[in-house]
Amino acid sequence: MSNLRIKTGDTVVLLTGDAKDRGKTGKVLEVSPKEGKVIVEGLNKVKKHVKPRKAGDPSGIIETESAIYACKVQVVCPKCNKPTRIGTKVYEDGKKDRCCKKCGETF
Repeated sequence: MSNLRIKTGDTVVLLTGDAKDRGKTGKVLEVSPKEGKVIVEGLNKVKKHVKPRKAGDPSGIIETESAIYACKVQVVCPKCNKPTRIGTKVYEDGKKDRCCKKCGETF
């Protein structure tokens, strides 16, 4: 699962899950291509019990984002603002760009 088309900073929409989270959008904070997972801001919140490691560190029950499989999210095109699949445009000089499959805009 090393070929992920989702990059850090992309806006994505959640396709699956329970009714309270499905359809919500968020910004990708971290991508793990080896596991095929992404961490999205504000989605898939979990509560963790954390001990302070140093003086001043937060402790207690902390709510944080957990990883989601990349196949369960879809990138939102910045131009048409719709969830879309990602294609690849190859230019004559060999450079590649990601593009929207709906409107053709590169990002």
